[in-house]
Amino acid sequence: MKIFGIAGYSGSGKTTLLEKLIPQLTARGLKVSVIKHAHHGFDIDRPGKDSHRHREAGATEVMLSCSDRWALMHERRDEAEPTLNELIGHLSPCDLVLIEGFKQEPVPKLEVYRPENGKPPLFPERSDIVAVASDADIATDLPRLPLNDVGAIADFVLNHLQLNLQERAC
Repeated sequence: MKIFGIAGYSGSGKTTLLEKLIPQLTARGLKVSVIKHAHHGFDIDRPGKDSHRHREAGATEVMLSCSDRWALMHERRDEAEPTLNELIGHLSPCDLVLIEGFKQEPVPKLEVYRPENGKPPLFPERSDIVAVASDADIATDLPRLPLNDVGAIADFVLNHLQLNLQERAC
């Protein structure tokens, strides 16, 4: 599986870009998965539901399944936060894993940069940032991609990863 990250500060447009990029990549025949890092706790379950009651009772893992999807919830309890590699190990085989967040992980990534956020760019400090997508004119030697040209961004990701659509992993 090839791995590529999308990094940037909150509000820069990472999720919006991924929402547009995923259909571009899947339309080209790729099987794509996503791992998103959340800085704050989250819960996909609801109090009162059976699965929530099982977790509250102490189950380490609860799997929900229906005809459309399945989800596995794992309670860390006293375990350390898993590494990116451990999380990737839980995914089914695919052609490309897109990572949202995980700024500190040493995987090739595209920075989504918006100067109006008032934050400095990440790329001067991160050697794993291989390109910048922005709607502003920024000074960098890295490839600069128009933030709204999702086709060009998809082309860049595929070319950077040398992901040949004729010889996919699965």
